Amino acid sequence: MNQIIAMLTRMLTSRAMNWGIRKGMSRMGKPGGATPATSAKQARMARETTKRARQAARLTRRIGR
Repeated sequence: MNQIIAMLTRMLTSRAMNWGIRKGMSRMGKPGGATPATSAKQARMARETTKRARQAARLTRRIGR
């Protein structure tokens, strides 16, 4: 019984974490009328942020095991 509860808890936290990361990334990715000079810098920053978010998601999955 305890294993079932632990499994459900891991599933819920995993889904909540993924949902939050997706929401945050979509909010950051919306265009805000940036100029072309800053859009390249923002694109690079967005890629780095996405990379960090994926690493954080992987880390939380490892911790949950």
